[in-house]
Amino acid sequence: MDTLSYKTISANKATVKKEWLVIDAEGQVLGRLASKVAFILRGKHKPDFTPHVDCGDNVIVINAEKVKLTGNKLTQKEYVRHSGYPGGQRTQNPEDILKKYPERLVEKAVKGMLPKNRLGSELFRNLKVVIGSEHKHEAQKPRVIDLNSIK
Repeated sequence: MDTLSYKTISANKATVKKEWLVIDAEGQVLGRLASKVAFILRGKHKPDFTPHVDCGDNVIVINAEKVKLTGNKLTQKEYVRHSGYPGGQRTQNPEDILKKYPERLVEKAVKGMLPKNRLGSELFRNLKVVIGSEHKHEAQKPRVIDLNSIK
């Protein structure tokens, strides 16, 4: 058997083929939506996945304001941030965030599921979250994808 013919192929920036995908968030549970979007952004659905390379697709999430939260998370879950000054800790619940900036709820959930390094920051730039069903990325010819088709 010729062992030299079996080589592990590692993807790089030049060999990666990126697509544009549209995901409709209407009626989707936030955590399940976010985990599948992070899976696609990372590129784990592709056979040539390489952990240290941005080999994922660009994702446009539409209808971000129509996402669901199960149980009492809408009122009881808290997002904590700190200004850096003494007494600068602020908390918000998802209900307040949905009223003011609905796209940030999806962005926070997806960002928390990406790697916490430079690659994660680069992957997060491939996510576009939009309020409503219209988006400005028609020139990229995005393909609509059903979340149930992703395992």
